[in-house]
Amino acid sequence: MPNFSKPLQPSKFQSSFDQLGKLGSEHVPATPCYLDSDRRIPAPDLYAYNGIPQFQPLPVLGSHDVFQLRDDVCFDRYSRYGPYGLGYGADDGGTGKGILEKSDKGYDHIWQEAGYTDYRNIDWGDAQRLCYRANKHRFYTGNEKTRTNEGNSVSGKFQRQAVIIRTYTGYKWTEYAILNFRAMINEVSLKSGGQFDVHFLVHVRDSNIVIWNDAKERQRILDSNIPKEFHSLCTLWSEAQMKQYYPGEFGDNVENIAGSDIYTVYRSGHMPLQHFAIHHPEYAHFWNWEMDLRYIGSYYELLSKFGNWAAKQPRTMMWERSSTYYIPALHGSWEDFSKHVENSVHISQHQPISAPVDFHKNDTVDCIIENYLPESCKGDKDASQCGVGEPADLITLNPIFDVQDSGWVFSKDITGYNVTEDSDLPPRRSTIVTASRLSRRLLDIMHQETMEKHRSMFTEMFPPSIALHYGLKVVYAPHPVYFDRAWNLEKVNRIFNGGKHNTSSGPGSPFDPGNEHNHKGTTYYYHAEFAGMLWRKWLGLSRGEKNGNAEGRSRLCLRSMLIHPVKWEE
Repeated sequence: MPNFSKPLQPSKFQSSFDQLGKLGSEHVPATPCYLDSDRRIPAPDLYAYNGIPQFQPLPVLGSHDVFQLRDDVCFDRYSRYGPYGLGYGADDGGTGKGILEKSDKGYDHIWQEAGYTDYRNIDWGDAQRLCYRANKHRFYTGNEKTRTNEGNSVSGKFQRQAVIIRTYTGYKWTEYAILNFRAMINEVSLKSGGQFDVHFLVHVRDSNIVIWNDAKERQRILDSNIPKEFHSLCTLWSEAQMKQYYPGEFGDNVENIAGSDIYTVYRSGHMPLQHFAIHHPEYAHFWNWEMDLRYIGSYYELLSKFGNWAAKQPRTMMWERSSTYYIPALHGSWEDFSKHVENSVHISQHQPISAPVDFHKNDTVDCIIENYLPESCKGDKDASQCGVGEPADLITLNPIFDVQDSGWVFSKDITGYNVTEDSDLPPRRSTIVTASRLSRRLLDIMHQETMEKHRSMFTEMFPPSIALHYGLKVVYAPHPVYFDRAWNLEKVNRIFNGGKHNTSSGPGSPFDPGNEHNHKGTTYYYHAEFAGMLWRKWLGLSRGEKNGNAEGRSRLCLRSMLIHPVKWEE
């Protein structure tokens, strides 16, 4: 274990992306990528400390082991962000944040080999394009149906994915936000040899601005709202543009709790993502990402491990597993947890979902099954292998719960379904926090439902509900979530899986307004207070609170974890 009374030296973090150029017989080798067009500034390495500080707790919800994420190393703010400009001044191309003193021994090891990286003139879009150009021989470019339904690699080649970061005009950029997205672009795009691309989808909140035919106005918006180094990664959109893209009458809402127009990003945040996917056929999957997400660890390890793990999950009882919080200290291994879910289903005597949920009188279910169930699910094949090897159409980072009678306030925010009473409501699923991975297939269906049938649901409800209706593959990825204090495990289970059939669904759901406060002491939820406090403490604020001293000498070294939300960093 690290002894912080002595100078410590982090080492290069070794994960799956370091092997991309060595796989040879399994995948086409990667060509190294650079930050500049002259190929003089190599994509920087990430660093970590071998070992974990004594007494550091384990996550309460989710785990590292499920995804084979490394849990034997820890990251402090310098090993994580030092390669991206933390710890040295603007004159050397850094952020000027967290300047180190000569007495801070061990930190400078991060820069001993490569020196400081000068970020003053970096164009991330150019770097990303050059990386793809050098590695385009590694990627499968077959027809869209094949690319989406096949595995993560075809004939030794990869499918490409996009990470879509959702930002907006008026967002207050901090130096830490810049560090975060430098890390993401470098780790998922450049260090992967172009397997991922990162894009900023910028919401222009003034709908009076005509952005689609005025280049000067678009540039003015970028100059006023986005750091220059990210300009070439940006796609602008507005709600007025969505009204033109999805014209027509959407019909009555069942309920409109927000009291806003159907085209607003709050109620229909999927519309611009659908629009983006239509115009980018080169990607098979799209990560919908938020500005207030932070990750301690390698972004590539996180996203690639999620995708690989999800592809291995069977469709059998996938909805039931995905509606339940995984508590490893209580449930045991993932295999034990899966058996626990199966036993709960048998005890409850409810029928598990195994096909498209038909509720349209004129829909032909057989046609839907033929289109969207893989060969491993047809005929008399082994049910335990149904869907194994099939990429997930939807990967969520919180459980996918049945909203009926759950108390969730937006459960009836649906439009275009022509229902007259509650008994006619279509079956619906939702997941809290919109961060998720959506397949091209799912986005295409959502686009058709929006364009042709003029249907929509609240932002967090539309993707999983469409997947339910059409029989697509969905997976909740139980990533490590920490609590701010020690809880009795039976109580955790009783609160977080206190809904229908020991899940997060229906009556007793943890997403009911009367129960949601329990998430405040966690590291991942839409209003998790512990998340931001821990993040600011890790950055060096003395207490992680607003009255703390910035850039304190103390430092935390933490295992990899996803943190949300981070609403302020100064």
